[in-house]
Amino acid sequence: MQSVAMLKAAINGETYEAVAAKFGKSRTAVERRIKAIATQLTKAVGIQGLNEEGAAFVRRLRLHRDAILIALEAFEPTASCGPRENRIVSREEIAQAAQRIRGRSSRPWHDLSLFYMVFATGARPLEIARLEVRDYLDVDGSVRRESQIRAEVAIIGKIRPLHFSSTRLDEVLALYLQERLTLKLGVHTEGAYRGLDPDSRLFLSATGEGFKITPYGKEGQRRFLCRPILETYGKLFRYSELEGVSALSIRRTVISRLYERGADEDQVGILLGISERSAVRELLSRQKPTLLALVDELI
Repeated sequence: MQSVAMLKAAINGETYEAVAAKFGKSRTAVERRIKAIATQLTKAVGIQGLNEEGAAFVRRLRLHRDAILIALEAFEPTASCGPRENRIVSREEIAQAAQRIRGRSSRPWHDLSLFYMVFATGARPLEIARLEVRDYLDVDGSVRRESQIRAEVAIIGKIRPLHFSSTRLDEVLALYLQERLTLKLGVHTEGAYRGLDPDSRLFLSATGEGFKITPYGKEGQRRFLCRPILETYGKLFRYSELEGVSALSIRRTVISRLYERGADEDQVGILLGISERSAVRELLSRQKPTLLALVDELI
């Protein structure tokens, strides 16, 4: 939390030297901690127009001051920004968390769909807020197993694969979409897309509105933030009682599952929208076998 306070001071215009004097640290230590917490925030939440590389420069951080301050409200940093144990959520923990959310939520199918979506796809909250019915369903109402994160949906503004291959997600999303039909939220009279408007947001509020996405910065700049979905995920993490879990640890969990299935850094980067292999490794490095394990019983 001290690193968060240092970040706030820096984006409010204070120099590294001034922040160092305020907290009784060296300038180098302050710079390292500000960069680490900013990078952690960017990877966890996703701030349109600010990538992991950009998070390392205080000038760019100041350009995104408003978005960073809002994102910090729903951000749960790890205890340390230095070396730390990576929090990986087990399948059993996910199942238990889902039961707690279902019992505590006033809109269980909507909230469970959001909860499973981030685990099943690794998409960032802002990207999930932008998804539309047509991204999940085909015209005949079947699930689009091989879909896309459209360029206008993606944080980095580039198309990437989006796969809907989770039975758990399908089950709760089917119940949520049926609930939308019953409540007449984002529907149309034709039989296509299960009777839903294909251009409506996949996730709607109880009043039929999508999560509000707010542009900021100068005209023409691709900078957006979605405070409501960050607050919603913060609520779901509290309901779930998953200790130490945040959007960042969920992305690490997704990477861990992909590694278990043999994915390399390039494949992980394609699926999660991370352009640099080094950035993937920084999120979660592959566990290399020991030399002894490699040569054991070669013949």
